[in-house]
Amino acid sequence: MKEVIVIGAGLAGCEAAIRLAESGVSVKLYEMKPNKKTPAHKLDSFAELVCSNSLKADRLASAAGLLKAEMRKLGSLCLEAAATCTVPAGGALAVDRDVFSKYITEKIINHPNIRVINETVTEIPRDKPCIIATGPLTDGALAKNIRRFCGADTLSFYDAAAPIVTADSIDMSVAFKASRYDKGDADYINCPMSKEEYSIFHSALISAESAQLHSVDKQINVYEGCMPIEILAKRGEDSIRFGPLKPVGLRDPRTGNRPWAVVQLRSENKEGSLYNLVGFQTNLRFPEQKRVFSLIPGLQNAEFVRYGVMHRNSFIDSPRLLNKNQSLKANPNIFFAGQITGVEGYMESAASGILAGENMRRYLSGESSLDLPNITMLGALGEYITDPSVSCFQPMGANFGIIPPLSQRIRDKAERYTALSNRALDWYENNL
Repeated sequence: MKEVIVIGAGLAGCEAAIRLAESGVSVKLYEMKPNKKTPAHKLDSFAELVCSNSLKADRLASAAGLLKAEMRKLGSLCLEAAATCTVPAGGALAVDRDVFSKYITEKIINHPNIRVINETVTEIPRDKPCIIATGPLTDGALAKNIRRFCGADTLSFYDAAAPIVTADSIDMSVAFKASRYDKGDADYINCPMSKEEYSIFHSALISAESAQLHSVDKQINVYEGCMPIEILAKRGEDSIRFGPLKPVGLRDPRTGNRPWAVVQLRSENKEGSLYNLVGFQTNLRFPEQKRVFSLIPGLQNAEFVRYGVMHRNSFIDSPRLLNKNQSLKANPNIFFAGQITGVEGYMESAASGILAGENMRRYLSGESSLDLPNITMLGALGEYITDPSVSCFQPMGANFGIIPPLSQRIRDKAERYTALSNRALDWYENNL
């Protein structure tokens, strides 16, 4: 019987392990709990939800709902578990966290093809098929070994990311494309501010409410280049105007003059469907980010597909390291799965585990990888985290901004999202 090592019994590791085991592969599942826990973990059981019992929206006209629908098509253990322990949460899928974890743990430990080994792994087993699913708190000897094996600059230890908006939600009657001093190919979208607009924005920014940090995140030492925008703004009224909002080398085509301040947005993907706010790393609460950043001219109606975050998060430089099937370019025996690959969110992590498990099975059998197209949410996520054109890689969760648009434009957002979801699910019906 073929054997695969899976490191980590979080959502991704459990999905990968059960996928392999159900297909007749012998799995050695290494999990450091209960002998050792991260500061965020409390339970001894597997697939622990540490932040919330909500697994986001379940309706099809949402990115999270489409992701779950695709996972059900592929046979998700986590969604099987969720169905047994749901709790009322409106349109969201919420679960009893303890029951959810217990269900998955029992499913894993009772499977005849899975052997659970409660040990801390310190090195990648390079000569054996292996799936690394150690999560966003990967640390210690294993993290050092990953860095040595993959390259010194290939593992980030915290996530300092700016918000991302969809390109078609930016008001281009106000914003304009240009590079400073007309250098380059107008790579940035620029949102110009008058003195009054800047003053209003600055006041709102410095008075906005920050998110409460978890104990594990309080240990992060942030260097100057990743300082939260709200902290920089509190250093003085003009501090960010001489920093990330400096207007030098730019002219507002509406006036022909240099703006008082400029917020620049840089393309997040090769399609140019997503843009991030340059220099806007932030620890503000998500509703506050929506309120304050919508004051920026051109972003009044911006659709945020990801809010800025600053928290402890280990993830590899997947665009440089991974093939689309989640195997390591330098060693096809080794696959990565879950949040360490740069997908963000519980269900995204679980979905990544499903794909890693399925593609490892196919690799061992000499079959072609499961190549999901980018019109599906799983395919689009896989393409995003392995896209070598992404120069400054940051984690990404499910959102419709990473999926190619429909051939016909639908103005109503709910109708558009439903149509995108139906297109994706039609692919599964016709191809799986």
